[in-house]
Amino acid sequence: MSTLSIRIEDKTKAEASKTLARLGLDMSSAIKLFLYQVVKEDGLPFTPTNNLAIIKARFDTQVLEAKKNRGFKTAKEALDDL
Repeated sequence: MSTLSIRIEDKTKAEASKTLARLGLDMSSAIKLFLYQVVKEDGLPFTPTNNLAIIKARFDTQVLEAKKNRGFKTAKEALDDL
């Protein structure tokens, strides 16, 4: 087991800690999740961008995918889908 030490602005750390707490995570667990995903994806688990057109296109694609899955009428249908 190793220890990882990083430098981050106090305000960013505090805001991230609040957000993570709402998700039921602490900072250490969130960093571990991120690093596990880096290994699994063999790269960043997201594509960083400030391009609003790209962000909107990704969002629109996710909405269309979500609309395709209208859910299940019964619990049996949901279990059968697993």
